[in-house]
Amino acid sequence: MSILNEVKLAKELIKFPSITPVDAGVMKFLEKKLKKLGFKTKIIEFKEKNFKPVKNLYARIGNKGPNFCYAGHLDVVPPGNIKDWTINPFKPSIKKGHLIGRGANDMKSSIAAFVSAVSVFINKNNKFNGSISLLITGDEEGDAINGTKKVVDYLKKKKEKINFCLVGEPTNPNKLGEMIKIGRRGSLTGKLTINGVQGHVAYPHRAKNPSTIIVNVLKELKDIKFDKGTKDFQPTNLEVTRININNSADNVIPGSAEATFNIRFNNIHSSNSIKKRLNKIFRKISKKSKSNYNVEYRVSGEAFLTKPNTTTFMIQNIIKKITKIKPKLSTTGGTSDLRFIRKLSPGLEFGLVGKTMHKVDEAVSISDLKKLTKIYSEILINYFK
Repeated sequence: MSILNEVKLAKELIKFPSITPVDAGVMKFLEKKLKKLGFKTKIIEFKEKNFKPVKNLYARIGNKGPNFCYAGHLDVVPPGNIKDWTINPFKPSIKKGHLIGRGANDMKSSIAAFVSAVSVFINKNNKFNGSISLLITGDEEGDAINGTKKVVDYLKKKKEKINFCLVGEPTNPNKLGEMIKIGRRGSLTGKLTINGVQGHVAYPHRAKNPSTIIVNVLKELKDIKFDKGTKDFQPTNLEVTRININNSADNVIPGSAEATFNIRFNNIHSSNSIKKRLNKIFRKISKKSKSNYNVEYRVSGEAFLTKPNTTTFMIQNIIKKITKIKPKLSTTGGTSDLRFIRKLSPGLEFGLVGKTMHKVDEAVSISDLKKLTKIYSEILINYFK
């Protein structure tokens, strides 16, 4: 059986312009590689009205437990202005010990490292006691509607058991080995509309200015002290991301004003408990100002924490052994697909250094990529001991 080289495989994956949610043939390419290693594979395409269809891949080798799953995504963000890159973002190149290309960091190289690690592991342990699976989506950078969320539902219906999941997101801020993610904050976005009464600025008594009301509401929202954080989580934080008053004349009091805000919340709260608290404020100010309001909420995910267990500590020790850094167990950063997978399995996230993700000349250190392959290999050896 051939052992796959992580650098070669990362380059091959980067060549596919799989800008979310376009597949560009990358799932079929990875499926072929996994079939050669002995995996049973299935490409699952999901469709939903108003969203583009997405191809996902689930592959498994072995039919016994425990099932160790690796999860990742092959979709990438757009490259932006290609002229700003020193290379074509989909023609990967190695310069000064770094592999450059869109997805090099987030997160095609991590997938290549894991597949390479599996090829090494199976070569030496073809009758290992358990199963290895990969859950690969094409919808992590996009709407997250037809991706991992639906794959998890599909696997639950199939009664597929996963015992532990390693998500290969780039978790390290500056150096490989600094950080393992064991949970994430929840994310709730709200779009608030205040309806006033349009009128002439010289006759304010005949109008009701919604911009005055929305400024007061937003100040009250920003002044909320949700909590002081916990042992595992940062304090809950609200940020106003947009204020929009659609008015083209300076002598007109507008009829409505809109604002969008996002809250990253820890596990003291749920999205429902936060909505209830905010709705009280909106009702109070609406009553006081005698104005109407409308609020729409979108929840990207609830806060979650995987309590560290023997597998967590085993992985932490392997990372320390190979990188000479003891990784911090953290819940910082944005959301990840582990928020869906946790319904099936406990898990954690560990991958490359995330400094250049989504940037021009996105890159990964070749040395880090080789170390990550070694870390993933050691994890498999120790997990199935």
